[in-house]
Amino acid sequence: MLLLNLFSAGRKRELVPIFPLQTVLYPGAMLPLRIFEVRYMDMAKACLKDGSGFGICLIRQGHEVGAAALPERIGCLARIEHADMEELGILKVRALGLERLRIVSSEVNRQGLIIGEIEKHEAESTSGAAPGFDACSEFLAKAITAIGPERFAQPYGFGDPSWVSFRLAEILPLRNDVKQKLLELTDAALRLAILHRFLKTRKLI
Repeated sequence: MLLLNLFSAGRKRELVPIFPLQTVLYPGAMLPLRIFEVRYMDMAKACLKDGSGFGICLIRQGHEVGAAALPERIGCLARIEHADMEELGILKVRALGLERLRIVSSEVNRQGLIIGEIEKHEAESTSGAAPGFDACSEFLAKAITAIGPERFAQPYGFGDPSWVSFRLAEILPLRNDVKQKLLELTDAALRLAILHRFLKTRKLI
C-alpha cells in the first residue's frame, strides 16, 4: 500500500480525538465549524483548555451526526484558532489545518468520540519548480481576492507549490473523493499538475 508507506514506521505516534466530517481539511486551511453534539463540544472545550489539537478526516462511511462514522485513514490535524457561543448550545469554531495525519488504530469511547492513534506526516518541500505553477499561482491570487482574503490564513505562500496546490484543492469545485486523493498525495508538483490540468480543461486559465 503506497499511502501507508508515506509515513515512516519509526515515526512517533500520539492519541488525538478524531472529528469525521463530510469535508476534507488541508494544511493551512481555515475551516469554520458549528459544534452542537455533546461529544464534540467536550472535545473542543478540552482542546481549548490545554491547547491540544484534534484530527479532521473525511467520512468514508456513516454520517456526521449520530453513531460514530468510519473515517478515512489519512486526514489533517487541526487547532482551534477562535471559538465563541453566540447561540446557546452551539459552539462556533474556526479551526486551522496543521500537518497531515494517518490513523494507525482507533477506538470509540463511551461518549461516542473516536480516539485515534496517529502518525504525523512531515511538511512537503517548498522548493523546486512545478509545471504550470505560475499560472496556478496567478489564478489563486485572483480567486482569494474575489472570495475574500479574510477566509484564508496568513502568511500567504504564493511562491510555494505546496501551499498553492492545497489552496486550489480547497476552493475548486471537486468531488470529496478527489479532494481526498489530493490530500493523500505527497508530491506537490504532481498535485499542482493535476489541478493545472483541471483549470485548463475548465478554461479558467
